[in-house]
Amino acid sequence: MTIDGTVNKAFIMLALLLGGAFATWSMYFKGQNVLPYAIGGAIAGFILALIISFKPKTAPYLVPIYAILEGTFLGALSANYESLYNGITLQAALLTMGVFVALLLAYKTRIIKATENFKLGVFAATAGIFLVYLLSFILGLFGVTVPYLHDNSLIGIGISVIIVIVAALNLVLDFDFIETGSQQGAPKYMEWYGAFGLMVTLVWLYIEMLRLLSKLRSRD
Repeated sequence: MTIDGTVNKAFIMLALLLGGAFATWSMYFKGQNVLPYAIGGAIAGFILALIISFKPKTAPYLVPIYAILEGTFLGALSANYESLYNGITLQAALLTMGVFVALLLAYKTRIIKATENFKLGVFAATAGIFLVYLLSFILGLFGVTVPYLHDNSLIGIGISVIIVIVAALNLVLDFDFIETGSQQGAPKYMEWYGAFGLMVTLVWLYIEMLRLLSKLRSRD
């Protein structure tokens, strides 16, 4: 495993993801029903993500498929947001890339260090957010809404800001994983696994940026 190799795999994943996203984006604005592709991509992508997470050796074979599936979901989601708030997807993408570059520089210059306490804190915060989203999904099936999580109140916006920060800090964990793996001579297939983890975090951060921006713009 090398850093350069992981970066190359990440670019391949990004190209595949953008290809899938462009397909459903184009279909959406041509008036075609992309809901089946969005739902199918989300469910199949989630299943593949679980397999890859528990079986890293499958990464070279499943990660490219995951990228395409995630792209179909992301394209449909982005198109829906774009139809509601013109220009929001470009804003979210630029902010996501800006945060990525800023944290990469902070990590490389050791302004931010992935200490054990840092990792534990970010992991705990991420797990907490996941549980809240899971609870929101389950309660939503019964018509119950978690207060503030999805609304555009100041508290709701504050919650989104916190979630964006936690998502961003997960990038530091990805940088550390890739650097440590390359230093310790991890197997070659771990390049795909490292690129997979980085892409998952970037997609999550992008989606949370979309949610935050949509809350802000809905207040105008």
